Amino acid sequence: MLRRHFMAMASVASLALGAGAATAQEPPAPLDNPEDVTIALVRYLSTGDFFQAYLSGVETQADALGVNLRVLDSRQDAALQADMVDQAIALGVDGIIIQHGLTESMREAAQRAVDAGIKVVAFDVNVENEAIPQIEQSDYLLGKLALEQAIADNGDSFAAGYVYVPGIAPLDRRHVAWEEVKQANPGITEAARVGTLDNPIANANANQARAALQANPNISVFFAPFNEFAKGVKIAADELGLSGDLSIYSADVSTADIALMREPGSAWKATVATNPSVVGEVSVRALALMLTGEDPGASVVVPPTLITQTFLNDNDIRNMEDLGAKMPQFQHADVAVADWMALPAR
Repeated sequence: MLRRHFMAMASVASLALGAGAATAQEPPAPLDNPEDVTIALVRYLSTGDFFQAYLSGVETQADALGVNLRVLDSRQDAALQADMVDQAIALGVDGIIIQHGLTESMREAAQRAVDAGIKVVAFDVNVENEAIPQIEQSDYLLGKLALEQAIADNGDSFAAGYVYVPGIAPLDRRHVAWEEVKQANPGITEAARVGTLDNPIANANANQARAALQANPNISVFFAPFNEFAKGVKIAADELGLSGDLSIYSADVSTADIALMREPGSAWKATVATNPSVVGEVSVRALALMLTGEDPGASVVVPPTLITQTFLNDNDIRNMEDLGAKMPQFQHADVAVADWMALPAR
């Protein structure tokens, strides 16, 4: 059902002040009448804390702008996601955010939206279209920073397990970092590769990781560059009693992840992440800039941060709010912002 987000000018000013942003300028058309603007979020992945937080960010920034938001969730059905882009086109939306997906299924669907005169941005899916800005977390850097921490903790010679599902843009970018690190460090060997996006993702990967650890007892490091993957590896390590002998390095973070990393004896040693809610906000803002005729750039990057188990414990961080207090970049990213743009309250 179409979700309408109306906002009076007084509310816009209040939100802007709460966010510390200046909104002295009147929003340009069509956002000067935001109740007449509808955007759609077309999702491929939605299971897990990261995607719930991303959705929350999309919703809060849409609220701040006062636009209508329609959420279409394909639940990892590539053909259905392409159909949902066509549904959004038929609804006459002004803008579309494509969130994850497969290049081969989204390339033509995204082009159809552009051909229909709809502004489109893509988060973590490469639709191979110069007219569509890519929103990303610098996925290569997420992988590289996590692996650098793995080497700092474990040296440059170890047997590793690796979780990877090819064809997903952010995982493919993180995979580049993995291949580079292996090439630069011949002592690092890939003893086992697993990975699935079957639901529930964590449990499905736990089954594969359990088999890999049993078959390869020499594995001391597991690179699981997605938090649901890391949860799965941790489940397997806990069940096998290997938590003290294994170190897990991942990407992305949530309150639930923080709790798992802080469990006594947890094998989950570090993750590299941005606040997924902030990434959702940036996705909406980039689309808003396009709607007003501005260019957010071909690549809109939210910079990531290394988060170690030691940092979480030393600072008694229990949730994303605590993390934001200790790491201000988790509260807001000064990316895709304009003077006229209202931001969510902080």
